[in-house]
This record gives sequence, C-alpha cells and structure tokens, in this order.
Amino acid sequence: MKHLVRAALVAIVMIFPLGADASTPLATVQGHVNSVLEVLRDPALKGDAMKKLRKERIRSISEKMFDFTELARRTLAQNWKVFNDAQKKDFIELYKAILESAYIDRIMDYTDEKIVFQKESALTGKTSEVQSVVVTKRADIPINYRVIHADDGWRVYDVVVEGVSLVGNYRSQFREILINKSPDDLLEILRKKTGKS
Repeated sequence: MKHLVRAALVAIVMIFPLGADASTPLATVQGHVNSVLEVLRDPALKGDAMKKLRKERIRSISEKMFDFTELARRTLAQNWKVFNDAQKKDFIELYKAILESAYIDRIMDYTDEKIVFQKESALTGKTSEVQSVVVTKRADIPINYRVIHADDGWRVYDVVVEGVSLVGNYRSQFREILINKSPDDLLEILRKKTGKS
C-alpha cells in the first residue's frame, strides 16, 4: 500500500506539458498536475512557515482535478445504494479527507522523478484512461489515470499504479467493514480516522 501511494504521488506531481488540446483527457490531467508542480516549485511557498498555504493551494487544485462523488460511488460499488443521501454526502467528505491526509504530505516531498505519457484511450463514451510511466532511478512505474467527462470537463475518478487501482484498494477495505457493520458504523470509523468525530 505504501508503495502504491508513493508511486501515485510521484505521478501526480511530475507531469510535464505536451502542448495538447486543453479539452482532451491527457491535457486536462497535465494542466491540473502542472498547477501542483508550480505550487511545489514556487520559492515564495518554500519552508515550514508556508506549509499550510501550500496544502491549501494543492487542496484547491485537487477539487478541480478529481470527481470525488464519482470516486466515492465507484469505491462503495454496490454498497452505494445502501447509503441514504445524507450518508452519501458525509461519506464523500470523509473519504476526501482520508485521501488528502494520505497524499498531500507525500506530494510535498516529491523528488525529481520524471513521467512519460504514452497515450490516452477511450474506455466508454464518457470515460478515458491516460497511460503514463514514471521513470525513477530504480524502476519504471506504470501509472494510469481514469477520467470521466462531466459538465465542467474531464475529472479523475481513479488512479491505477502498476495494475493496482486506488478505488479498488479502498473498495476492498470498505466492503470488509460493511459486511458486518452499517453505513453509520463506517462513517463513524472514518470520522475517528480523520479526527472529525
């Protein structure tokens, strides 16, 4: 899991522009990630004193980059329909907090790994996958971004690192909990984990 998280974070912060049309999945993902990279490279935002502001800037970019509702729906899979509207809203916010907690600190510790984009491929009429490889000193790590077309453009709903899906990983964890526990029980577990109880 730690390897999956680290590799995904490396991919998220190391995308370089290829001059593609801004309406394509590839260019959209690149644009958001390059914005993260600009925050990380900004000399005015360096140092511990600016850490909170860096996090806020990255969080703002992630709101535009990810479709957290779609991510949450796909993570809960068949359990999504078991949650009422209020529980779904709470789950989305808590899940987002868990992902931010797991990723933002690591994003800010990135090094000089590079990424090479290979292609984008349509999965369905509304979804595509952007395929890339992160080049590190020790290995080349395949990273694929799955995006869905919403009213406001392309948004990421899953990241697949070396064949392991972020959504699939969390889906397994939450499914195990929901076998014997209720949606409210899961929400309480997540509140405790995020300090929002």
